[in-house]
Amino acid sequence: MHDPLPAPPSYLIAPIRPFFDSISLPLLPNHIHEIFAAFVFYYCTNTLLSPRLSSYLFPKIYPSLPDRTRRNWDAHIVSLVQSTFVNVLALWVMWVDQERAEMNWQQRLWGYTGASGMVQAFAGGYFLWDLMVCIQHFDIFGWGLLAHAICALSVFCLGYRPFVTFYAPTFILYELSSPFLNFHWFFDKLQMTGSRAQLINGIILLVTFFFCRLMWGTYQSLRVYQDVWAGLHITTSQVVPITPPPMTPQMEVMAYAYDQSVPTWLALAYLGSNTCLNTLNFYWFGKMIETIRKRFRAPKGRKERMQEVVKEDGEGLAHVSSTVDVKGNLRTLTMEEVEVRKRRG
Repeated sequence: MHDPLPAPPSYLIAPIRPFFDSISLPLLPNHIHEIFAAFVFYYCTNTLLSPRLSSYLFPKIYPSLPDRTRRNWDAHIVSLVQSTFVNVLALWVMWVDQERAEMNWQQRLWGYTGASGMVQAFAGGYFLWDLMVCIQHFDIFGWGLLAHAICALSVFCLGYRPFVTFYAPTFILYELSSPFLNFHWFFDKLQMTGSRAQLINGIILLVTFFFCRLMWGTYQSLRVYQDVWAGLHITTSQVVPITPPPMTPQMEVMAYAYDQSVPTWLALAYLGSNTCLNTLNFYWFGKMIETIRKRFRAPKGRKERMQEVVKEDGEGLAHVSSTVDVKGNLRTLTMEEVEVRKRRG
């Protein structure tokens, strides 16, 4: 399936093509306009759209946030927009790209379709912006998100060799959990911590994160490892010949596969980045479970104090009537003495 968007003008790609050919990314110039457009869009969303829209929708909350929190808020807005858009795009390509659906392991490794290249471009533009923000505000986002941005950008750029372009829409589906992760963060800032809405969203977040990132992501990573292993040990008889035009649509998939080999450094770089991303996913899943449990667990100390009140009265029984809010904070506490009559034998 060809890229449904127009190709970049020749005057834009002609000066940069020799450079990208020299670093073995010959297909990247074909999508440079999409990468640039995505980067500019996410940059403007972060610096212009989010501050203005957030101030309009939440005039009492957003302007009063500390500068650090506002920057984090704007980054979450970008993540919410990007994850929603790129998930829809990836699912659409996986549904309609017939050539992609019929790929064998050689085509999954070295094949290329314009539609998958487009998905890579919009994801790459976002991770380029993400890398810039993580470097600028390292004190806010830290090593974890910086490593995620570097690995994700590397993985999507390497696809323009071409290399495992097939898996671009596949791994984009990691982002199906991201909208719910962003909503969870916004609930805290909108003073809805512990609310029913946050509880429902938290359950959906854990379910989507577990199935999309841990189950689906790990399974697809194993498929990548299997394909790369086959590519490392490819024999001459397994090399797919490049047929001169005219080509069938399935032949066009391998039209750019001039080098059907997997250098060791490429296997280590790609699989290392993929393993790093999967490790972060398992780590973040544990942190999310811990965070969500804290939102809806009453403090242990408060329960102990209530039990002590009940035990204080020796002759009578201190009856405790209380109301506990969703944060576990004790709102009211009323006590009435109830007579206890001893049974005589």
